[in-house]
Amino acid sequence: MEDFVFYLFKEKYMNYLPKSLAVGFVLATFAASSVLAAGTHPVTGEALADDQTFTYSLLDEFTTADPQMVEDVSGSYFVRDLFEGLMNQDADGNLIPGVATGYSTNEAKDVYTFTLRDNARWSDGNPVTAHDFVYAWRRLADPATGSPYSWFADIMALENVGAVMSGESPPEALGIRALDNHTLEVRLTASLPYFAAMTTHASTFPSPQWTVRTFGDDWTKPGNIVGNGAYVLTEHIPNETATRERNSLYWNNDATIIDKVVTLVINDENTDLTRWQAGETDKGAVPSGQYPRLKAEYPDEAISFPRLCTYYYTFNLSPSGQEALQDIRVRQALSYALDRSVVTDKVLQGGQIQAFTFTPGATAGFEVPAVAFGQMTQDERNAKAKELMAAAGYGPDNPLSVEVMYNTSEGHKKIAIAVQQMWKETLGVEASLANQEWKTFLKTRGGQNFDIARGGWCGDYNEASTFLDLLTTPSGYNDGKFSNAEVDELMLSARTMSDATGNYTRVEEILANEMPVIPVYHYTGVFMLRNNLKGWPFNNVEQNVYSRDLYKVAD
Repeated sequence: MEDFVFYLFKEKYMNYLPKSLAVGFVLATFAASSVLAAGTHPVTGEALADDQTFTYSLLDEFTTADPQMVEDVSGSYFVRDLFEGLMNQDADGNLIPGVATGYSTNEAKDVYTFTLRDNARWSDGNPVTAHDFVYAWRRLADPATGSPYSWFADIMALENVGAVMSGESPPEALGIRALDNHTLEVRLTASLPYFAAMTTHASTFPSPQWTVRTFGDDWTKPGNIVGNGAYVLTEHIPNETATRERNSLYWNNDATIIDKVVTLVINDENTDLTRWQAGETDKGAVPSGQYPRLKAEYPDEAISFPRLCTYYYTFNLSPSGQEALQDIRVRQALSYALDRSVVTDKVLQGGQIQAFTFTPGATAGFEVPAVAFGQMTQDERNAKAKELMAAAGYGPDNPLSVEVMYNTSEGHKKIAIAVQQMWKETLGVEASLANQEWKTFLKTRGGQNFDIARGGWCGDYNEASTFLDLLTTPSGYNDGKFSNAEVDELMLSARTMSDATGNYTRVEEILANEMPVIPVYHYTGVFMLRNNLKGWPFNNVEQNVYSRDLYKVAD
C-alpha cells in the first residue's frame, strides 16, 4: 500500500453535541466573531480589519446549494462554503486535507481508503462520518435523485456505477462503503491515479441524510440546512442575495478569519462595476472590453490570470436538431469563419487565449496538439469556410439560417453579435440571437431545444479527461448529443493508461474534424478585487476558492 497522509492544521477536539439540540440554538453560534479579527494574521502578521465581511456579485442566481444537484461554477463556490469534501486544494491547486486527514491506495490504484478526522462536525452537532459520504455518493448516482451531475460518478469509475445509474442495481451496490465511522473505502473499475483530486468536486461532498429526508427539496433553505463547512446559510432571497456566516462547529473554525460572506445577484455587468466602484462589493465584474481601461485606472485591483476553462458553442446534433447542422462541412465552415482574435482582442480584451482545441493548455500534463485548422491564417480559414459551405449547398442563393442561444450577460451578447456579423460577412449566414435567463437556458439547452448554444466549461479536476469526457456519448453534459464510437473508446481506455497523451491528442483531432463544438477561447479570470482582500488563490487554475482562506487587512 502506498500511503499519502497529510497534516496541515493542529486539530482541536470539539465535544459532541446531540442531534436533539434545537437548530435555532446552534444557529446562534454561527455569528460568533473571529478571535483573529482586529488582530493580526497568524501567518503573515498583517493587521486585520475589524469588519471581516466578504461581499461579491453574481450575474445570475446559483442553481442550488445541494452538493449532489449543483451544476454551475457559482453554485459550486457557494457549496464549498457550506460543505466540505474529503480533500481540499491550497492556493496553488495542491491537494490538502479536508474531512479526510489523508488516504491510501493499492498498487493498481483502483482501491482508495480515506481516513476521516474525528473532530469533524455537522452544523447541528452530529459527527461527520464515512456513512455520510456513502449516502451522498449513492444519492449522486441514484437515478431517483435526478442529479444533473450524476455522470460525474460514472467518470469516477466507481464499481457498479453503470448498473446503479441505469436502475439495474440498487444504490447500495455502488463501490463505496464505510469500514467504520472514520474509514471510507472506494472501489473503482479502472486505475485512476488522479482519483483523490476528483474528491474536491462539490458533487462528492457529504449530505446529511436525516435533514434531506425530513425536509425533502426544502432541506437547503435557511433554518433547515445542515452543513459541515466553514459557514452556514442564514439568509437567502432568490435572485437578490444570500448570506452565510461562520460555523463555530467547523473543525478548523479557529483558523477562519472571514466572518460573513454575502452574495449579491446583479444582472448587469456595468451596474455591477458601478457598485464595486461605490465600495458595495469586494469582488465585481469587468464588462467586456473594459479591462485595459480599468487596469490603467485600478492597476492593483483589475485582475486577469489563466483559468482552466473553455468558452465554446455547441451544435444540436440530436434528432431534433436542424438538418443543416448535421453536415460536418457546415459545422466546419461556421467554426473556421469565427475569427477568435476578434473575440479575444477586440470584444473581451482581458488576456483570453484563442481556442482551437477543447482542452486548455493550462491543463496539467496536457500537450496542446497542432490541429490543422488552428495552423491556418484567418484568411485561409475564411476561404476554406466558403468552400465548405458551398459544397454543402449553401450560399447567396440559399443562405443558411440558424439561431444562436446564450444566457443573460452583456459579454455573451457582445460575443454573439460579433459571431453573427462574422458569419454574415464571410458566409452569408443569417444568424438570429436568443437570450435566456440562466436556469431557463440550462433547461432549454439540456432538452436539445436549440440550434447553436453558448457553452462554458471549467475543469472539475486538473486533467484533460475533465474536458474530453464531456463529449462522450454517456456524458450528462453532452447537450449537443454528439456521439462518436472512437472518442468513447479512446476516453474509456485512457482511464487505465499511465500516459493517455496519445488518446487525448487523437480525440482533439476528431473533434477538430467533426466539430461538434466550436472552441472560441480559453478563459482568464477577469474581475475587480478590492486590494484589502487577501488570500485569493490566483495560482489555482481550477479556481477552487474557499472563503475561509480569505481575509481583509486594515486600511
